[in-house]
Amino acid sequence: MRRFALGMMTSAALMAGLASQVQASSKDYSKSTKTDLVTKIMGNKSYQVYSSLRLEEVTKKVKTKTKEKKKYTVKKKVAVKKKSKKGKTEYKTVKQVKYKWVTKTAYKNVKKKWKFGKKLTVSADFRYAHVQSKSYKVKDGKRYYYIYVNGRPVGYVNEKAFVLSKANVVSQVSLVNNQYDSVGFNAEDAINYVTDQHGSLVDNDSVEISCKSAKLNISDTGYVSSRKAGTAVLTFKYGKAKATSKLTVRGDAKEGISSAGVTPVKTDLPKIETWSARDRASSHKHWATKSARDRASSHKYWATNMSGNAKGADIETIFYHPAVLSAPGSSNLEAKVSSAVQGIDFYDNDLVTSNLDLGQADNWEARGHMVYYNMRKVKEYNWQLIPSKMLSFNTWLSYIKNIKVSPYMKLGHGQSVGSTKKYVYVLANWNRSNNWSNSQELIRVKKSTMEIDKIWTFKVWNGSAKYPRIFLNADVIDDNTLLALFHNASKHRYEYWKISRNGDSFKAKEVGATGSDLISNSAEVQGFVWNSAYDVYYIAFNDYLFKIGAGLDGKTDAGKLLNRYKFHTRPREFEGLSSYKAELYVNLNHPTETLKVNHITK
Repeated sequence: MRRFALGMMTSAALMAGLASQVQASSKDYSKSTKTDLVTKIMGNKSYQVYSSLRLEEVTKKVKTKTKEKKKYTVKKKVAVKKKSKKGKTEYKTVKQVKYKWVTKTAYKNVKKKWKFGKKLTVSADFRYAHVQSKSYKVKDGKRYYYIYVNGRPVGYVNEKAFVLSKANVVSQVSLVNNQYDSVGFNAEDAINYVTDQHGSLVDNDSVEISCKSAKLNISDTGYVSSRKAGTAVLTFKYGKAKATSKLTVRGDAKEGISSAGVTPVKTDLPKIETWSARDRASSHKHWATKSARDRASSHKYWATNMSGNAKGADIETIFYHPAVLSAPGSSNLEAKVSSAVQGIDFYDNDLVTSNLDLGQADNWEARGHMVYYNMRKVKEYNWQLIPSKMLSFNTWLSYIKNIKVSPYMKLGHGQSVGSTKKYVYVLANWNRSNNWSNSQELIRVKKSTMEIDKIWTFKVWNGSAKYPRIFLNADVIDDNTLLALFHNASKHRYEYWKISRNGDSFKAKEVGATGSDLISNSAEVQGFVWNSAYDVYYIAFNDYLFKIGAGLDGKTDAGKLLNRYKFHTRPREFEGLSSYKAELYVNLNHPTETLKVNHITK
């Protein structure tokens, strides 16, 4: 099944700055060949990017020599022989025609000549950007594509700048042995990208995938079962593009079986409700029309805490995200990089976000893009203008060099995001799974390229497959440790689990529990994070933030409610939490912005 959807309308004010391809004022005899709007994968080699490319009829000044007949009257004495008494010769004047070579200047139309516009930059500057094209020109048998970079129209580049006929896939996939997994592993999840002979991204469903194994096989729909141990080599092929991936189903069928035996800490919370999904949906249209004019200043929201202090905490804008990072008309979800952020994570000055188009987070095979920002170079308001031409080219280019966009990849509902110095992790679970016994997929992305380099699956069961623990929210502590949140709705409690990886194997341990639903009207968790400085968890629901003791290093009591905060953001909801050292950050959409939390202390 191909993944296509209608594109979301972007802000009118920003899109007014998006210019279509502009040609030079002189007459252009070349023709652009139009194509569908496609994503291009940029390579490592540097090719010049030009502002324009046109074919002109050239007039050239040419000097030529011509021979012309000219008549000259020459007073030349010609002897006439006549007898004379005195013996003298008589003369007469005659006319004589002479010829001469003359040099004449003539103007003549000669051949048409290609002319490049201004040199803008080199293609390597866009190696990690989202590059698209919908037209090209042919010069001397070579294609030059007009490209859009992170949504902005830029110029022409030789197609050799792209990655041509190549498949880039994850080299290793390690699956937990799970006889109750009714679905298996989708082999398409291992694809970073596959390109055709012109460097255009190929839809994953068009890639031929085969499985070579003595024990494992791939279904007609492209899934590999993890119900028995074994190894396989997956081959991905499209035209001349070909790559392989090694897949292993681990041997220990008991891996991940644990016990949920922690006694939950009771709370004395009153009945707390927040708004419904219907209320949230009706507000999106309102904020979409307001967002363009609201981005000229920071937002600041105060919160009332558990003691009734109306200024118990506040959040204030530190970064407005780009309105979109793809060209207008990007209706194909693989081509569209939406501004709808579902999750965020900070590590030092690195910010990563999970971007899914509106409505996609609830899909079973939810996919989108991850975006990396170097926050050392952030201008609070300017980055939202990246897809437009409102920024000068040099300013825009300086921002582009500090952004990386991942390939189209599986993200789940996008809120289980974490990062370390070198990697980004995504726990890509379906938020409508109803706590099934299927395995959970952990994806590791290299920050240097924003491409997937490893995939694992693991399972966590309380004693048996009858009592699975599917985690919709998790935080990465280091490259071997996750902290995950599970809502046990039937027992009205939240459980906190520590998941540790040793090589390719995973172990799970319950490390705390809170005896409450926290929000009484079944609102979904919108963010979960552990703050290492104060050893506390933060759990977000719409406009509520709960502070819970983690007890991981003895500073707090595990599972104890320490405070709650109601922020006055309605109808805007939290979409992801992040913590780095003592700092805490939240994300809001419509418009998409990251805010820092102030005045929350131990």
